[in-house]
Amino acid sequence: MQPNRTFIFAPGNHARKVEKVFGTGADAVILDLEDAVAVAEKEATRARIVAALQGPRRCRGYVRVNDITTEFCFGDLEAVVGPGLDGVVLPKVESAADVTMIDWVVGNLERKAGMTVGAIDLIPIIETGRGLAAAREICGAGGRLKRVSFGAGDYTRDMGMDWTLEETELASAQAEIVLASRISELEPPLDTVFIHIREHDHFKRSAERGRRLGFQGKLCIHPDQVPIANAAFAPTEEETAWARRIVESFAEAEAAGSASIQVDGYFVDYPIVVKARRIVDLAEAVAAQEAERAG
Repeated sequence: MQPNRTFIFAPGNHARKVEKVFGTGADAVILDLEDAVAVAEKEATRARIVAALQGPRRCRGYVRVNDITTEFCFGDLEAVVGPGLDGVVLPKVESAADVTMIDWVVGNLERKAGMTVGAIDLIPIIETGRGLAAAREICGAGGRLKRVSFGAGDYTRDMGMDWTLEETELASAQAEIVLASRISELEPPLDTVFIHIREHDHFKRSAERGRRLGFQGKLCIHPDQVPIANAAFAPTEEETAWARRIVESFAEAEAAGSASIQVDGYFVDYPIVVKARRIVDLAEAVAAQEAERAG
């Protein structure tokens, strides 16, 4: 299990930010070829991103390519797919066909590069009204798809909505993306970026709300956001200790023939134990990752 609490963006054409972003403590870095890069810079930025992915790093490296309707998408993929790339982030996905097509292209580029087909992850961003309407279809596209993400910036623009600090206007879209992911048995999705980079309290509430809604992590745009989101999407020591107690107590009870018990006055049966095991697994994965980075 890999923690997916934080995926931080960095513009691929900004050498200093690219150099520093791999040290932010995020679970993964997304080097951007899309919104953060001017049209005149896009083609030249591809080689810079490839070079950055070949350097030493202690977290996964993704690339957000330009969307499938642009003249840049295929060239982006052709340039970046190869050893050193962990995944592709595909913006403005509006159908399962978009996912299937990119999956096929990436698979052929993997073959050409001598890689195992399917080695590279693919994360679609659902960020338009049409994309949200097709969320269940998109999540069911299959192939290398493990999880999707939500992008509120383009979504609120597309829908003519105000994107407030409280983000209450996003709740219905977020709930649908979580549900669509669950229906197709994907991992929980990744929640949207938060564009107010100095509003740390609001960002913390946004991340905590995303976790409560069923997201497993958050897209970030500033290094200051990473430790906040890492904490919000990781179990606390108290949560982990409680989950271990539930798992251990239930195992003893199950061995004795019981599948429903009380732990300190809290009713526990199989659904509660499954959730507790997930908490323990995530806590162990985070601890292992932190130990590896420290070493």
